Amino acid sequence: MCAAVVALLVAGCTAQPATSGTSPGAAASRTSAFNATDTAWILLMIPMAERARQLTDLAPSRSADPAVATLAARTGSALRTDLARLRAALKRSGVPDTRPHEGHNMPGMVGLDTLDTAAATKGRPFDLILTDALRAHFTQSRMLCAGEQNQGRADEATGLAAAIARSTAQQMAGLDRLRTAPPATPGSRTG
Repeated sequence: MCAAVVALLVAGCTAQPATSGTSPGAAASRTSAFNATDTAWILLMIPMAERARQLTDLAPSRSADPAVATLAARTGSALRTDLARLRAALKRSGVPDTRPHEGHNMPGMVGLDTLDTAAATKGRPFDLILTDALRAHFTQSRMLCAGEQNQGRADEATGLAAAIARSTAQQMAGLDRLRTAPPATPGSRTG
């Protein structure tokens, strides 16, 4: 199933090597380690992480549950790190950031409508929007990372996919713990 997802991803997103200001030989040597799966994966993961980060950034002023706000802060921090590493990998691949997924709503990507609704919501309804969207994001990210690890060629990209998959699994575990714990209220004590 992962191979089919990556195949569809690659078929729908063909990135072209950068050629402006570089000789064809220099562009070819910079991109030779990255295959189409690597660059398509990076170009998809960047907007997915950006949208999820935008959602987590809303939590401090909107969440009713300190545990949800803490998860959002940890997730946002991880997403910022992932974004920096994804952008660096894209730059090293030699493929320009053409933003082919700009404005798209795809499985696991926090939708623009979800961001709008979350920005207008507070309390427990916000917490539900956030946790549901993060669950979908984590699930899709793990699947895409598995596909990249199986079909990608560049060690940098496949290693990054493995790191993101590990981080996402930890964040999903934290989300699962939230679902089993009763919601906290500000000022309440636990333990």
